[in-house]
Amino acid sequence: MTDNAGRRSQSWFAGADKTGFFHRSGIKAMGVPDRMFDGRPVIGICNTWSQLAPCNAHLRELAEYVARGVYEAGGLPLEFPVTSLGETLMRPSTMMYRNLASMDVEETLRANPLDGVVLLAGCDKTTPALLMGAASVDLPSIMLSGGPTLTGRREGRQLPSGTGTYEMYDQVRAGTMTPEAFVGAEACMWRSNGSCNTMGTASTMASMVEVMGMALPGNAAVPAVDARRRVLAHDTGSRAVELVREDLVMSKIVTREAFENAIRLNAAIGGSTNAVVHLLALAGRAEVDLTLKDFDTVAAGVPLLVDLVPSGTCLMEDFFDAGGVPVVVNELGELLHRKALTVTGRTLGENNEGLTGWGSPVVRSRKDPLQEDAGIAVLRGNLAPGGAIIKPSAATAALLTHRGPAVVFEDIDDLRARIDDPDLEVDADSVLVLKGAGPKGYPGMPEMGNLPIPAKLLRAGVTDMVRISDARMSGTAFGAVVLHVAPESAAGGPLCLVENGDVIELDVPTRRLHLEVTDEELTRRRSARGEQPIAAPGGYLQLYLHHVTQADTGADLDFLRGKRGSDVPRASH
Repeated sequence: MTDNAGRRSQSWFAGADKTGFFHRSGIKAMGVPDRMFDGRPVIGICNTWSQLAPCNAHLRELAEYVARGVYEAGGLPLEFPVTSLGETLMRPSTMMYRNLASMDVEETLRANPLDGVVLLAGCDKTTPALLMGAASVDLPSIMLSGGPTLTGRREGRQLPSGTGTYEMYDQVRAGTMTPEAFVGAEACMWRSNGSCNTMGTASTMASMVEVMGMALPGNAAVPAVDARRRVLAHDTGSRAVELVREDLVMSKIVTREAFENAIRLNAAIGGSTNAVVHLLALAGRAEVDLTLKDFDTVAAGVPLLVDLVPSGTCLMEDFFDAGGVPVVVNELGELLHRKALTVTGRTLGENNEGLTGWGSPVVRSRKDPLQEDAGIAVLRGNLAPGGAIIKPSAATAALLTHRGPAVVFEDIDDLRARIDDPDLEVDADSVLVLKGAGPKGYPGMPEMGNLPIPAKLLRAGVTDMVRISDARMSGTAFGAVVLHVAPESAAGGPLCLVENGDVIELDVPTRRLHLEVTDEELTRRRSARGEQPIAAPGGYLQLYLHHVTQADTGADLDFLRGKRGSDVPRASH
């Protein structure tokens, strides 16, 4: 026997009774020799590979390198699939299925003979889904991200994933780019497997994982097809075995200090607004006290240091060449909890000591930041009593203080039908308002918060406007966009009462979002509106609609919050 015969997996594999026979015999059918059941750590490789999630299409290969590392360290790797979430294909929103995928992860981990797990994630929602599921079980866990795609190029210029799509489509709508040229650019944006090459949500969450200590140093930025991503996979598998031997479970790493590090790093890298809703949901699973307000207060004074699209000009390959997250960690210095424990068994500071890069302009110094105070701004007021957020680093500075009349769209279909109508009463000072795009209303809180600018204004040279909704926004998107308004309109939040012409005041410096309508008038409108029940057609959607929480608490399912542990279930034979 090896060092610990009392491992969780031995509840399946030890003993000469019929139960042990069944379990060992089934695994041996895959060509596993008898000596692998000697009590060594059994490591699950939780894989979100899928051809329906193109960003994750290379994870099958990475899993093989993880398995090599597990074998090298004396463990037994067992790979298993879970629900994958591909942002490019899935409807109505991957966000609606994030919680379902997390349930898949949690129950698979608990139901099987696993002592630890390697989480293979890539596209946006797979990262939080896997972390949320693993946090509720609390086994020794480590994540490996799939890495970003190579730099896209078109006509001699860089083509940023996602961001380039928004920019070019606006050009098509303005009549400055032909539809044929737009379609021709499709093959230029993603040159390889991997997630977006911008600081979109996938790269943001990979960075969060790294600074929170749940992945090895360098996890966020190594390109998906770089040989060093395979080495990282091998090392991750090897380290997973040691995590089990050290009993270094996830809850020892994902602490309040880890979340504060993530919030501060998100500001420094110009990360996605989606990090807010995902970190809040993860904190709920990990039983860590974290609120929406923390995203404003914890990141106060943190400068924007990374010059990456959409808050800057460079792409993820440039960030990797500049040294990636370790360089930013060292530049932030005492702003981070450097003594926070990580999956290496060492602290964040120890992991990154001496990794200062070579002075690339992609990563600025704190003495020369791109922006002085770059954190997510949390807004409140009578339009968002539960809060709303905006990413100042991706917005036109002049619009961060703005007052204008609302142009209201009742839902996404209304928006699509009227946004380019030449007769739409709108000008550059208008505030575009979208309802019905929150967790319950769409359903699934889609990435539609960056409402398109009306075509007639694009042709007039308008490039940004204040936009407000209960939706999310892709991490690759940009603009003066107010998101995650809570409560959402479908839940009866004040957003549902806004009418055309209502004046809305946005004041980011004072964190104010105010609808200039009297309380009496809002009461009258609510009475006239009456109850608006949401139809629940059955299946997972019905479960989701009955239990999803609002954006300000992470849009998780209420009954999934907290840890349920890794106790071994009753035998099945």
